Amino acid sequence: MGTALPRGLEWGGDGAGGAQPLQEPYSRGRREPCIWGAPKALGGNRVGGGFPVLLEEAHVPLFLRGEEPPALPEHPGAELVGLPRMDPADPMRPIGHHMMPAPSLPRGGPRLGLKTGSRSRRAGAMGVRMGVLGWLVASALCAAVQGRDQGLSRPLPHFGSIYHVRGVINLPYAEIEEPFEAWYNLTGNKSRIQYYGGQVITYQLAGVKPYGMQYKITPETTEKEVNARKCFQLPGSKEDVVRIQSVFPSLEGFKFLREEYYQGRYCAVWQNVTLWAQKKNVYTLWVTNSSCGVAPVHYEMRGYNSLLGSHYDKYEISYTDFDNSFPSSVFDIPVNETKKCGLLPGSTAEHRVLANPMEDLVGRQQPRAHEVFHHYRRRFGRRYGSARELEHRQHVFVHNMRFVHSKNRAALSYTLALNHLADRTPQELAALRGRRRSGAPNHGLPFPSQLYADLHLPESLDWRLYGAVTPVKDQAVCGSCWSFATTGAMEGALFLKTGVLTPLSQQVLIDCSWGFGNQACDGGEEWRAYEWVMKHGGIASTESYGPYLGQNGYCHCNQSELVAPLAGYVNVEPGSATALKAALVKHGPVAVNIDASHKSFAFYANGVYEEPRCGNETSELDHAVLAVGYGVLHGKSYWLIKNSWSTYWGNDGYILMAMKDNNCGVATAASFPVLA
Repeated sequence: MGTALPRGLEWGGDGAGGAQPLQEPYSRGRREPCIWGAPKALGGNRVGGGFPVLLEEAHVPLFLRGEEPPALPEHPGAELVGLPRMDPADPMRPIGHHMMPAPSLPRGGPRLGLKTGSRSRRAGAMGVRMGVLGWLVASALCAAVQGRDQGLSRPLPHFGSIYHVRGVINLPYAEIEEPFEAWYNLTGNKSRIQYYGGQVITYQLAGVKPYGMQYKITPETTEKEVNARKCFQLPGSKEDVVRIQSVFPSLEGFKFLREEYYQGRYCAVWQNVTLWAQKKNVYTLWVTNSSCGVAPVHYEMRGYNSLLGSHYDKYEISYTDFDNSFPSSVFDIPVNETKKCGLLPGSTAEHRVLANPMEDLVGRQQPRAHEVFHHYRRRFGRRYGSARELEHRQHVFVHNMRFVHSKNRAALSYTLALNHLADRTPQELAALRGRRRSGAPNHGLPFPSQLYADLHLPESLDWRLYGAVTPVKDQAVCGSCWSFATTGAMEGALFLKTGVLTPLSQQVLIDCSWGFGNQACDGGEEWRAYEWVMKHGGIASTESYGPYLGQNGYCHCNQSELVAPLAGYVNVEPGSATALKAALVKHGPVAVNIDASHKSFAFYANGVYEEPRCGNETSELDHAVLAVGYGVLHGKSYWLIKNSWSTYWGNDGYILMAMKDNNCGVATAASFPVLA
């Protein structure tokens, strides 16, 4: 290239000459290039040697405005070191460098910079040539790059009044990663956010008279149709006007914190710290430069509660594909869908969260989720002993609510709902799963598969329809699921023998079978309960022994009338769906064990439950339940399972569990009693 070295610059290394303009297009059409450099061989070995930067007044603002310089063709990976920092007492005397990392370039490459030290006089002379004003402008702009370290403020990032962006919501406490895509038009008073690739779409139309309108389009599966697109609407009111929804937080109160590399991109970090009651919330936003100006990279909220002494909340949003244009048609709602719009399900307090879930994450006001919590407390009569426990339960509820709503937006083969367990911690939920995994072999009889080879298996079976199943009960805060599975199987066997449905006592097994390895509310196994019944010649009915306590009690079986003596019990062939079907058809309800450790199980509502993370090995089974039938729903084969978590749980206390691949281990460890 024939361009001369700009006036006022010279090489900082030991070599001389050979200067070349490295990136002429970056000068935005000006004749002078903004960045100059020379082959590495011409510079010294020291960092910054031989790579000057043009500091002319007209060009400095172009670089510091936040633009990313393109990759340098002569030296890929080059990095700008900085501009001279001037002595405040003597603007003509350089005393160091303002560091100015190049956002788009990796560390470790050649570096561009201006020499100081032994060349300070030349730098000073350069300042004279540029003029005092030029140096002051350069120094001030460099100080702005350093931000608060220089005591100067930056303008808050602005993402524009119209934008489109994709991203992922990460809720670590709720075990959720949810992709979304958003369109925002401030001037048009419209926004649209869709989740899981458009499976669920929400619209916020603030311009609809009189108070705005929200729409939600979602797939819905019932007994009659599968994944039918349904529309729900929620009109605003005078007290609750609909507003458009951004996927970025309001930046009011944010302050510039620092610059750093984040996920391989050079970012400015902004942060807001708020204190509310005993809560300290820290909101952090990472932004970088793009062809559109400033672009979002990542947003994080961390909440600390001094009353609880722990972190009560955390969520993150990662952003990609940000731009400032899109067709206006993205806000068009299909006419045939809006004509069929119904009201949103759930409580009134829950409606706003369902219609606009993003509001709970990027808004810094008291979340609407807390309103849902207060409705939950009234519905289930929840009362807590202290302000500390109230805070704790509210935080647990919010995480569970986010999990439930996010899973439902994923359009799975089943749906979840907030039930009476919604304020329970994972540890408390684990206490309900009382199957002890001792690994000890039992003395059950092998399943006689050959006897059932010619057995006709109906397409579906439901023993409830024949009167062989007692009503769903609630084991309460007690790991006694094994006792309910045992009595359920025995009640069915006794019904098939006598034609009379007799409720049997779980409490007698809790109180009296310790000698066989069961540990009451701390867990047990149904085969150990069978062994106790075999030795004692039967089991007490609920009527003769007394009500279920949900707690360990004193054994008084000698004072009770025993029924249903056992000759033995049979272990169904492990992993065989055919064998389990045959056992159900011939012997009635069967005690089974499952992996119920996943949060999706705790909040199951309806549909065929299929959890890909479920285990089906014997060592992974942690909950005992009762299989009372099987069938097919929308092409998915299922087991009909009775749980013991009350009728508030599941579908009136029942769940349909997928047969596919022995999901959750329903067929792994099943057994049924044989009456004497």
